[in-house]
Amino acid sequence: MMLRRVILIAILAVGLAAAGHADPLQSFEKTSLAIATKAGPQRFEVELALTPDQQMQGLMYRSQLAPDAGMLFDFVTTAPRAFWMKNTLIPLDMLFIAADGRIVDIHERAVPLSESVIPSNAPARAVLELNGGTVDRLGIKIGDTVSYKGFGTGGA
Repeated sequence: MMLRRVILIAILAVGLAAAGHADPLQSFEKTSLAIATKAGPQRFEVELALTPDQQMQGLMYRSQLAPDAGMLFDFVTTAPRAFWMKNTLIPLDMLFIAADGRIVDIHERAVPLSESVIPSNAPARAVLELNGGTVDRLGIKIGDTVSYKGFGTGGA
């Protein structure tokens, strides 16, 4: 009877874990970038979301993000972009970036776990996600430029 109960609990635990997120978590290459602001360059160590699987996962399931960290989604082509916060546990600032590295739109403090769509107001090649409040704290504005080797604007 006890063995049957232990097996049942184990099966239930595995099933619940699989229901949480069945796909294996992605790993991400890291790089440095900087944002040229009125107050000077703001440097970040970011993870790169380059593949569809990486872009689908993004910063989901993370409970924290270092103040100088973020994730850069480089889609290579320029198009209207839309994001959501499904399974994302921390508030994020989203910077929508043109192919030349110029920030063309900003969405501040996206609400954790929300499934509301967050569209860009301008076509973008990339999106940089930072901790919620970073844009305000560092004075990042539309028109500032992101220096990143992928944009041909160098790196941090």
